[in-house]
Amino acid sequence: QHQSPKITGLYFNDGRRKVDYVLVFHQRRHGSIRSPASTSASHDRLSIVSNGNFPPTTAPDAAAGRGGGSGGGDAASVGEVFMELGSAAGSESMEPADHEMRLIRQEFEASLMEAGLEIERDLELKTHGPSFTRLHAPWPVLCREAEFLKIKVPTKTSYELKEERGFGSSMSTVWRKLNQPFQPKVSNQDHGSTKLLSHCFSRDKLHLYNITSKDTFFDNATRGRIVYEILRRTVCVRTCQTIGISTLIAKGVYDAAFPLHDVSVFTVGVCLSRRVLHEEWARYSAFYKYQPIDLVRKYFGEKIGLYFAWLGVYTQLLIPASIVGIIVFGYGVATVDTNIPSLEMCDERFNFTMCPLCDGACDFWRLSTACGTARASHLFDNPATVFFAIFMSLWAVLFLEHWKRRQISLSFSWDLTGIEEDEEHPRPKYETILLQKRQRKQKNKKKKKKNKVGQMREPPFEKPGRFF
Repeated sequence: QHQSPKITGLYFNDGRRKVDYVLVFHQRRHGSIRSPASTSASHDRLSIVSNGNFPPTTAPDAAAGRGGGSGGGDAASVGEVFMELGSAAGSESMEPADHEMRLIRQEFEASLMEAGLEIERDLELKTHGPSFTRLHAPWPVLCREAEFLKIKVPTKTSYELKEERGFGSSMSTVWRKLNQPFQPKVSNQDHGSTKLLSHCFSRDKLHLYNITSKDTFFDNATRGRIVYEILRRTVCVRTCQTIGISTLIAKGVYDAAFPLHDVSVFTVGVCLSRRVLHEEWARYSAFYKYQPIDLVRKYFGEKIGLYFAWLGVYTQLLIPASIVGIIVFGYGVATVDTNIPSLEMCDERFNFTMCPLCDGACDFWRLSTACGTARASHLFDNPATVFFAIFMSLWAVLFLEHWKRRQISLSFSWDLTGIEEDEEHPRPKYETILLQKRQRKQKNKKKKKKNKVGQMREPPFEKPGRFF
């Protein structure tokens, strides 16, 4: 039987399923004394996959008793995975806290499998250190979640963009020529005359979408967003009453959760985009250039792209504000020697004696001692600062309106129109406190109910001496 070579990094051990998300936790082993048989068995079992199959390097006798099912979320597969985990760690003594964390991870990963995700985790042979759980979202899960999240995808229908004509077109041409030295050297920007029509994804209308390959139809940012949404709403009920990966990270069950950066796969120009971003954006020598905001959006997603677009507009409009501020400061420097209040305060011939600044401990003081403070305050508080205050008020209005125009333009070009903003999720610490409060309320209700039932069942008690 032909065995495919093991590919590490962005894929599972089979070399076909892509790693969409990674969960990291520290494997803490106490009193790790292994027998030779258990060590050799761990060497054979390199990884555990959620569909119940071992990778090609697994021993045949171990794989023979498992069957060749390919489903990613059935109960048998989940049970086999955790039986294997238990047997691997059975010869080791664990702390109660570590054992509890392990049970929480098992339940959480079982819930992820029930949601349709496929999981692979290496069995680490070292006594301590980080362990990695790799997640993959198959095509049915991507379709289901994309429809649930109303993700817009390109369709087969396209339309032509009308070109600007007349005086506005000539002015735009002149402006582009003036801005040419400040533009990043990006050759693959999508500024063609045609644009694909986008629509919210629906599993019932797959024939309408421009699906050339199921592996590349959803980009890396979208795949990571889909998997994160599943991680965010997955519940652990039996072990810790916890919702979401953020709460588990706050509890210390996992150390981190992150998607991988695609740096080794030459598909859809991803590596080219990364190289251009490194050369034209992420270095100090490109500080004077505009941001390649389309590549930022392509690599990091729309949310991060909009943030850097806002940051670019804010930094760009700070240039005129800083120029006016420097002029106002220069006016203060030029007029500090002609400022009458500063001259009178600094002239020791007037010999102004001032009252004490406090009662009892403070003495009289000379006005000339505040000469440096008066001259410094004139640099920032002079008649020109009134003009600067009026200018900054108008600048704030200009900045807001300019950003609105820029945001609408990017929303149209990135097909973000009609998408509602996501609500901010509560912090994990707040969720934990709220959950503990609910549990205390439930316990108090049960105690009150139990005491009430006990009082109703007790016979009436009469105090002695009442019969006499």
